[in-house]
This record gives sequence, C-alpha cells and structure tokens, in this order.
Amino acid sequence: MKRSNIKSTKTNEEVRRVLAEIIRSDVKDPRISSMCSVVSVDVTRDLKLAKVYISVLGDEAAVENTMKGLKSSAGFIRNRLAQRLNLRNTPELNFVSDQSIAYGVSMTKKIDEVMEEIHKRDEEEEA
Repeated sequence: MKRSNIKSTKTNEEVRRVLAEIIRSDVKDPRISSMCSVVSVDVTRDLKLAKVYISVLGDEAAVENTMKGLKSSAGFIRNRLAQRLNLRNTPELNFVSDQSIAYGVSMTKKIDEVMEEIHKRDEEEEA
C-alpha cells in the first residue's frame, strides 16, 4: 500500500471519529435523530471536501429530518472539526444518506422469513 493511501485512510478514519463525536455531543438540532451514525468519510487529497456517509435508523421522515438538520448545521460542525483536528485545510462537509445498514437489516429479515418457511415445510413433510 502506498504511503499516501495510508495517510488518506488515517485521515478519513480520524475525521469520521471526530465527526461522530461532534454530532453526538455538540449538535443540539432537534431534527437530528439520536439513532444516526457516521458510517464513513471520504476526504479529498487536497482536504477541501469531505463526503460524509450518514446512516439513520428509522423511517423516511427521520432520515429526511436528520439530513436537513445536518446540512443546516454543517458550518457549526465544520468549525468544531477545525478546533479538534489539526489539518492543513478543514474540509467542506457534504452529508450523504447511506442506506447500507437499513438494507442489511431488511435482507436479514427476508432471509429469516425464508428460513422459517423452509423449516415449517420440512416439519410438514416429516409429519
């Protein structure tokens, strides 16, 4: 792995960790769900932009409200990020909804339903 890749991976992970802490403890916007998490962060090499992937556990309204709250709090969150991290530039934050966790939960439920049907069918065949 190249040195620049290691550095960008460390930067992404550190920004993700600090953003999660800021959103959890510093942001007081009531629209932001307490069940939101920062899944990952992709910071550009020049540290100008960061794409922040957010996962929200809840219905579509909770996801939409959380995203609106985060986008309106982006300046405040960026300011706190600048205070806590020593980066050459503090990246502009672009929040993106990440549905991968919800998708995983949905697929797990479907697999469980199919397995339950198979189990019932096997019991009926044995009887």
